[in-house]
Amino acid sequence: MPGDTGPADVIQAKPGHIFLIDASGYIFRAYHALPPLTRASDGMPVGAVSGFCNMLYKLVQDVRSPDGPSHLGVIFDSARKTFRSDIYPEYKAHRPEAPEDLKPQFALIRDAVRAFDLLPIEFAGLEADDLIASYARAAVRAGYSVTIVSSDKDLMQLVSPGVDMFDPMKNRRIGPAEVVEKFGVPPDKVVDVQSLAGDSADNVPGVPGIGIKTAAELILTYGDLDNLLAKADQIKQPKRRESLINNADLARISRELVRLKDDADLPQPLDDLKVHLPDADKLLQFLEAMTFKTLARRVAADYGVAADYGVAALATADAPDAHQAPRQATKDPSVKGQVGAVIPGLTQAVDLTKYTCVQDLATLDHWITRAMDLGLVAFDCETTSLDAMQAELVGVSLALGINDACYIPLGHRTGGGSFDFDGAGSAPAQIAMTDALARLKPLLEDPSVLKIGQNIKYDMMIFHHLGIKVGPVDDTMLMSYVLDNGVGHGDLRGHGMDTLAERHLNHTTIAFKDVTGSGKTQVSFDCVALDKATAYAAEDADVTWRLAALLKPRLAAEKVATVYETLERPLVPVLVEMEAAGILVDRQALARLSGEFATRMMALEEEVHALAGGPFNLGSPKQLGEVLFEKMGLAGGRKTKTGAWSTDADVLEELAAHGHDLPARLMDWRQLSKLKGTYTDALPGYIHPRTGRVHTSYAMAATSTGRLASSDPNLQNIPVRTEEGRKIRQAFIAPPGHKLISADYSQIELRLLAHIAGIDALKQAFAKGLDIHAMTASEMFGVPVEGMDPSVRRRAKAINFGIVYGISAFGLAAQLSIPQSEARTYIDTYFQRFPGIRAYMEDTREFARKWGRVETIFGRKIHMPAINDKNPATRGFMERAAINAPIQGSAADVIRRAMVRVGPALRDAGLKAKMLLQVHDELIFETPDDEVDQTLKLVADVMSRSCDPAIHISVPLTVDARAGHSWDEAH
Repeated sequence: MPGDTGPADVIQAKPGHIFLIDASGYIFRAYHALPPLTRASDGMPVGAVSGFCNMLYKLVQDVRSPDGPSHLGVIFDSARKTFRSDIYPEYKAHRPEAPEDLKPQFALIRDAVRAFDLLPIEFAGLEADDLIASYARAAVRAGYSVTIVSSDKDLMQLVSPGVDMFDPMKNRRIGPAEVVEKFGVPPDKVVDVQSLAGDSADNVPGVPGIGIKTAAELILTYGDLDNLLAKADQIKQPKRRESLINNADLARISRELVRLKDDADLPQPLDDLKVHLPDADKLLQFLEAMTFKTLARRVAADYGVAADYGVAALATADAPDAHQAPRQATKDPSVKGQVGAVIPGLTQAVDLTKYTCVQDLATLDHWITRAMDLGLVAFDCETTSLDAMQAELVGVSLALGINDACYIPLGHRTGGGSFDFDGAGSAPAQIAMTDALARLKPLLEDPSVLKIGQNIKYDMMIFHHLGIKVGPVDDTMLMSYVLDNGVGHGDLRGHGMDTLAERHLNHTTIAFKDVTGSGKTQVSFDCVALDKATAYAAEDADVTWRLAALLKPRLAAEKVATVYETLERPLVPVLVEMEAAGILVDRQALARLSGEFATRMMALEEEVHALAGGPFNLGSPKQLGEVLFEKMGLAGGRKTKTGAWSTDADVLEELAAHGHDLPARLMDWRQLSKLKGTYTDALPGYIHPRTGRVHTSYAMAATSTGRLASSDPNLQNIPVRTEEGRKIRQAFIAPPGHKLISADYSQIELRLLAHIAGIDALKQAFAKGLDIHAMTASEMFGVPVEGMDPSVRRRAKAINFGIVYGISAFGLAAQLSIPQSEARTYIDTYFQRFPGIRAYMEDTREFARKWGRVETIFGRKIHMPAINDKNPATRGFMERAAINAPIQGSAADVIRRAMVRVGPALRDAGLKAKMLLQVHDELIFETPDDEVDQTLKLVADVMSRSCDPAIHISVPLTVDARAGHSWDEAH
């Protein structure tokens, strides 16, 4: 078999023969030409990976033949946006997204290239074709002959002396004669022909009315494009002449789009592309993991090894053979937990004795080299605090496989345990922090090595402060969130590592308190003995590795890979930058506001005491209940299970709606008390001593709908429409020479309701930019928009927003201070005027009952296992949540996608603006004064187009963007 490559004219017997593989083009070709193939155990689509591996193995085997390649480069597209997009923004703008079952195969194919001991080559801002052109030119100058492995017509312009092409699907060589057959002109005229004919697939305009055949005829007649355009007025055919004259600029632009850039810097020097036989063990590990049994047997036979790798098959990121296997606990006291052996390797026992404590540079270098060779590593940081802005790094753990993990202590202050150190009570033997970070930085920043973490944003923040930009990354917490949002009960509901280990691995991890102690005897992690620290930290990395191997294949199999790849994973580095940037606050303004709130609270307290006929503690629910329902005898009181009077917000609102002043004043007092305690008093304590700014933390997997949650401090609960909320926003300011920009989606949930429910009247109103609340009032109450009573519009507005949240007649009555019967009439009238909304609500409830979930327009799945609960109250609550979740979840997805896209857009435009905060449907930026206008326009444009082209929304997304010295002024 080795050296048997097919027709003799495919590979020329020349010294220094380089093969350049058009990976992206071949992937699509293999995907569409070969029958679908899925891994039986978990449904992972692998057809394109299989075709790619078979082709690559055949080419690599040629190294054994004197006719084979001496060098081999596998070239990938890095991103759709390139320099051509600057020349012609519509370039490839309408090209459809890759098929859902192909997207997860891109990463696997890069893994396949590494398994063959080759380099996946790509370069930001360039297409694969440009890199191929640049490598081909450099190779010919160096005396190599070049074969481009592709059938892509766009590469045929490169065919020349010393450069040919090979179509691996048809086992066919492409030389000058084949180019003439395709284009009607020799290779050096292909660019001119394409400039005239254009390309609808790539949105290259060309000249209207001129196809390949006519273009070839014209170029052969006039010699080249420039001469043709100069003499276009001499062409006899009127339509052809007119089209050429009128569209000459389009032809020239098209030439810039189709002509390949052949002078780019080479990401890898030619010498790095020397091909050699792959390491059989490494290659077989990958093939076994992918379950490519036929090719694995061929490789084993060719190399004389056994193709039975079991555990070793887990040495790739997507390696498990199944993701749901029977589990069985072990009674072996030497290990913590064990799961069944259905999944080779992954279900091995977690064996703490196999972990390594790395205490010298030679051992660290060994682990780093292994990680670089493998192309992926699970890692975790141990620190002194849960607050990433305050935490100091204590150590780092790495995992490269099952039970193949280590811990690198860096900042331990005391020793203890069984490892080598200076003695109890003194600092243990460990690598100096600066030396270790210098070694780790290239690994953590290497774009060819995938870093896997659990809640990896925290670890990225730790390294960000140390000058290390970690990437690319995968996050097991986010994989779980996308797959199982809402799944589970009790302690097994959530996406923390301990929970996931219990749920998926039937393994109980070491508790933090087991190594640090608890209560008065608790110590920080830098005082933990190294044997305990190693077991705890290395286990984290090991379990993270296993979870990634379990969860990642499910993303494609369960059709949520796009949600993870476009909304979750790319958002992590965005949030790292935002949280690290923080926002400036005015201490003096907060102090003044705190005093103002205190004065108003005292006045309200006196007023409440006067209404109650005597003093009592306004902060005591017990005393308040006694005053309201015993002393004052107000109707509508209800008691809790403990027998105390309920005085929650719903009770007070109901009493206030019936005209009682005391509960109304008490709610005002509570609101001021909350704002004073949460913001004006507390915010100064959050000002970081080093940056002088407030740094909130965003939780990505904390809500059912995909909305981000802000904490420490929570900046998402500042009231939007109250005067007090405005005053708090005035304390968030821009530094000198800068402004804050607030960019807010206008009525996004109503717009998405109109789209999802298909309400033509609402869609038309949004398309025309009408006042949606006035239009709704006009539709419902039959009154003209002109001169409308503001109270009528206010009622329509309350219904518009209330419907989205499943508002009841009782809730609407309380909000508008009207009888419930009148509120019921309003709701009934609304459904009569907009029947599509009722249909949407009923259809959504039915879908949720049947499938136990709902979905956003982006495909995010929100599981609702309690939707069919026997308890009517629980069931009703879940049904209302099911109606709202696709709308609120889609809005959350829209702003996530906007956040992912706005940063690159700002950088591409050369603007210095930084995104600081996300508050529901609003983004806050800080920008230099002289870039305000440009930034306003760009941000609004990116946000309004944040769904295209992947998701078409049938209503415009309108963004209100303003600038000011403070958040309030901008808002």
